[in-house]
Amino acid sequence: MSTPFGAWPSPVTATDVAHGAVRLSFPALVAGRLWWTEGRPAESGRQVVVRRAEDGTAHDVLPAPFNARTRVHEYGGLSWVATDAGLVFAEFTDQRLWLLAEGASTPVALTPVPDEPSGLRYADPVVVGSEVWCVREAHAGGAVRRHLVAVPLDGSLAVRELVGGSDFLAHPRLAPDGAHLAWIAWDHPQMPWDGTELRGASVVDGEVGEPRTLLGGLEESVLQPEWADARTLHAVTDATGWWNLVRVSLDGGVPEPLHPAAEEFAAPLWQLGQTSYGVLEDGRLAVTHGVGRAAPALLDPATGTLTDLDVPFDSVSAVSVTDGTLVGIGISPTAPTSLFTVDLATGTVEVLDHGDDGPSLGAEWLPVPTAEALPGPDGRTVHALVYPPTHPTAVAPEGELPPYVVFVHGGPTSQSPNARSTEKAYFTSRGIGVVDVNYGGSSGYGRAYRNSLREQWGVVDVQDCVAAAQALAADGRADGSRLVIRGGSAGGWTVLSALTRTDAFAAGASYYGVAELVRFAQDTHDFESRYLDGLIGPLPETHDRYVERAPLSHVDELSCPVLLLQGDEDEVVPPSQSELFRDAMVRNGIPHAYLLFAGEQHGFRKAENVVTALESELSFYGQVLGFTPPDVPRLDLTRP
Repeated sequence: MSTPFGAWPSPVTATDVAHGAVRLSFPALVAGRLWWTEGRPAESGRQVVVRRAEDGTAHDVLPAPFNARTRVHEYGGLSWVATDAGLVFAEFTDQRLWLLAEGASTPVALTPVPDEPSGLRYADPVVVGSEVWCVREAHAGGAVRRHLVAVPLDGSLAVRELVGGSDFLAHPRLAPDGAHLAWIAWDHPQMPWDGTELRGASVVDGEVGEPRTLLGGLEESVLQPEWADARTLHAVTDATGWWNLVRVSLDGGVPEPLHPAAEEFAAPLWQLGQTSYGVLEDGRLAVTHGVGRAAPALLDPATGTLTDLDVPFDSVSAVSVTDGTLVGIGISPTAPTSLFTVDLATGTVEVLDHGDDGPSLGAEWLPVPTAEALPGPDGRTVHALVYPPTHPTAVAPEGELPPYVVFVHGGPTSQSPNARSTEKAYFTSRGIGVVDVNYGGSSGYGRAYRNSLREQWGVVDVQDCVAAAQALAADGRADGSRLVIRGGSAGGWTVLSALTRTDAFAAGASYYGVAELVRFAQDTHDFESRYLDGLIGPLPETHDRYVERAPLSHVDELSCPVLLLQGDEDEVVPPSQSELFRDAMVRNGIPHAYLLFAGEQHGFRKAENVVTALESELSFYGQVLGFTPPDVPRLDLTRP
């Protein structure tokens, strides 16, 4: 017996998606032991530092209720470092640095109480003797300032400033002999993927001297300096149009390319502490590289030879190396996201932990995507991952084509990887296809592709998402009358823009999406407060463009239902954005629903909220597209 697309019975529940999505990040080898961070939805998103014991079992280093999560840049990043004295971590509730000694249950404060709650924030720590050096973000009276600071481990709270003079700083790296410090710096309105500078300065008795710029500028993004020796640095630069590795001397001169190639050896610095390569003891580099993916390889700087490593993953991230061992996070369309190590002498790979194992699903329930280059407007190529409806037994009525949902990633300078996704299986196992679009502006395809979104946000991203969906309809894979679109943050902006500026979609779901721009530019956090200069144009010169481009200005052209989902503590895209759009839909009599989730920031972390959001979204699509998904509570829509 046939069952309509969208109504197929499925064992993949929203609870599976929520509880399976443990977030793995920042693996590191410390004294031969593997450490990493787990973000756990089942514990309200608590970030836990975990260590692998000698017997191979994993143990929480950070006991509940402590939460190693920094709010620097609001997106956070590396929030801890292991020292001889114990674990140093940034506690989410107060943003101070604390030291948890080995075997202790109560940490000791290392940084003072700020004048404003959570007003002093710390990230990207490295150990320097009896201190931790890191980025400090200071909030006072609405102003934000950042420095590299030194934090003593003795509990004296005597934090001292090392380096300032820039709006943003990252990647502090002390030379092997301790005589020089290198770091990355940039200023508004640049974002770190637009233009940064590699700087260096002498260090004498713990004090940092006058900095010199070694590499970079307004139109060159330099990332992750690592010392080759006491006078020479490796770094990644996109001066050629691709993030490639170079070697640069403290004495200046032209940087030396290590392996020039039209592929990426790094990713955008959305979170402080990200690493895409590591330096081995013999001088070789363990790197990631590729177009639209990041494959692990060994690079010999002496010869420029690049040798790929044989690992069971499509792409890897968070690569670091210690004592001849590479550690990273691997993703694959057919296996859970996993921690892994590679013995670089033997090539032996060990998969250590399945972070998003989720339900025990057979392969027959998991969609295997195809990476496709779809035709876009004006001859452009649109990169996308296509996940067809996947079910071991269900079939649709003869002649029926499946609905498709377009996934729009955030950023917009981010990338959707080719990864196993229980969330996508939640839709595909019910007979709803997914197309995940890496639209113009996405990373992974070179600087020119990223720059195609300059002053074109709300135009190129919308055009590419529409083109991808319509290409599937044109070749008979999707029902062109049952296309929907969903996305979060910048992806939510694209959703609302597509719904108000085109008639390509029957409905859309915006997760904490941007709806208007003038107020958003005033209300959003400091890290992205000038991001719109590049995406739309500078203010006040392009004020009219801000108004005209905003979805809120075109609600009169909206004719389909919309679902809005929002966290009430979101500092990146405040609730006012969703509420302005909701109010406009009320005035215009547009069917809609608005769900506000208490205690959520930018991105939902609490399992119960992830469940409610997904089930509501599926019910919403069913009501709009004409199918009844089984075992899902009905979402009440506000109708005229």
